[in-house]
Amino acid sequence: MHTEAHEPLGVTVTGLPLTDIDDSIVVELKWLLARHGVVVLPGQDIGNNEFLAFLRAFGDIVFTTGETPVDGFPDLNVISNVGRTTPPRSVFHTDTSYVRRPPTYTALRAVEVPRQGGGTVFSNQYRAYDTLPDDVREHLRGRTITHVVTGLELGPDDETSAEHPILRTHPISGRTALYLSTPARCKHISGLDDAEAAELVQHLFEHSTREDNLFVHAWAPGDVVIWDNGCTLHRGDHSAVVGDRVMHRGMVVGYEPVVA
Repeated sequence: MHTEAHEPLGVTVTGLPLTDIDDSIVVELKWLLARHGVVVLPGQDIGNNEFLAFLRAFGDIVFTTGETPVDGFPDLNVISNVGRTTPPRSVFHTDTSYVRRPPTYTALRAVEVPRQGGGTVFSNQYRAYDTLPDDVREHLRGRTITHVVTGLELGPDDETSAEHPILRTHPISGRTALYLSTPARCKHISGLDDAEAAELVQHLFEHSTREDNLFVHAWAPGDVVIWDNGCTLHRGDHSAVVGDRVMHRGMVVGYEPVVA
């Protein structure tokens, strides 16, 4: 197994077939995720059964209600531009943060890669915290954001909002990350009125997603990418895609974050 770290986040791991991993490899991958946020695993000749087995090694699989499941694989959902007259819309976010226990890890398997474009962009939320002015960090300490669902049709028994600390310590890396999502999903900040909260969320979001805090993964056939939702934001770049882009996505619940 060989690793190549990227800046400001992400690491590519080669020489590791996902059909041949054991508990010690999973521990090492979790450490790499805690340190780098994103792990790229190229050259994987696997189908959905092997993809699911890989995901289950990290924790219990969860599925976001309202997403489109993969035919025959209800634990996975499909992300596709096939047949669309307008490109999908994606803004920086963390997955399913409006539930009490959001997914810890998300992974995508490349099914069809477009001829051009279609990368996935990630932000480093450790660095987002580290580069905040001291007074802003102190202003955030102890506060929570109420995350709400947007854009999905849910049933009466589904969770639609949850409160999470803005500053969270990763239990593996020990580093503090800034935890938020797209502003439309950040409804309220504890101790602030709505106008103050909206202004602060927008500022934190723009700070987190500055160009110098981003890593772009350009997809190739056989790629599997897994990331840690506790220390990253992500979005798909659908702005200049030529050709079909089809990904299968799986998510798992793993570690419990610690309030910073």
